[in-house]
Amino acid sequence: MIAPSILSADFANLATEMRAVEGSDWLHVDVMDAHFVPNLTLGLPVVESLLAATDIPMDCHLMIDDPGRWAPPYAEAGAYNVTFHAEATDDPRAVARDIRAAGAKAGLAIKPGTPLDPYLEILRDVDTLLVMSVEPGFGGQSFIPEVLGKVRTVRSLVDSGELSILVEIDGGINADTIEQAAEAGVDCFVAGSAVYGAADPGRAVAALREQAAAHWPTATVGAE
Repeated sequence: MIAPSILSADFANLATEMRAVEGSDWLHVDVMDAHFVPNLTLGLPVVESLLAATDIPMDCHLMIDDPGRWAPPYAEAGAYNVTFHAEATDDPRAVARDIRAAGAKAGLAIKPGTPLDPYLEILRDVDTLLVMSVEPGFGGQSFIPEVLGKVRTVRSLVDSGELSILVEIDGGINADTIEQAAEAGVDCFVAGSAVYGAADPGRAVAALREQAAAHWPTATVGAE
């Protein structure tokens, strides 16, 4: 799955930019509040407008304080997946429960330096784990390969039947890094400049999807 990030799109022409990536699996929307991260992007009113302009399932990544208060309205608005940060709440289970009750899938995000172990049990209560492969807050950063250990851990738990969760990665994903992320077992790849910096964003999405599929751990199983 490829989820283009509109953080790298032309904000003056978002409707056109979304049409350019029709056929994407998800559309990734970074919501930043200038508190949890040192940047300010967009909020619920803009997300509501985007939802009205596209049929691509919307993947809202909330890099904000107090997700218990602010996350459910994104689900109520029609977002498909609403992800909040583990570091932003003392009760991730409650936040996930409220997101699901509001009609969306619930995702848990962890920063590159955040250990996975304290949250392994909580993963049973969410639908998506978003592993950040850059520090959240700004686009265009370099991929941090050390985070792939977390991906491999969760992938092994999914493959063994202990967890049922989608593994997503966000940060520095492009043609040079997507293969190693796919080999680790990522299901969904957020790509910003690799898509919107291309001459043909739609073709870039298709190329990244093909590249990831060829290197996913079970890619050879279906061919046998």
